[in-house]
Amino acid sequence: MRTYTVFVNITLSIDEQIVKRAREKLRATGKSVNQEIREHLQHLAGNEDLERDLEFLERTSGLGNPEPGWKWNREELYEDRLKWPRE
Repeated sequence: MRTYTVFVNITLSIDEQIVKRAREKLRATGKSVNQEIREHLQHLAGNEDLERDLEFLERTSGLGNPEPGWKWNREELYEDRLKWPRE
């Protein structure tokens, strides 16, 4: 079974000055207004790979090998974070 991506063209009504300012800001990131809107809509619509990610999490959870009796220690974790960036 093959799946195909079909792109849809959308016409938007946006104030010209807003688009101009957006282009200026996006130029610094190397993105176009079109790309930014596309990424926003993808984020809004949700992750299409969510099921795959959940399946991976279920398969790999519990595979770690902590020392017997080891428990999370908030203070140690916080101290570890203060060492950023790690060497």
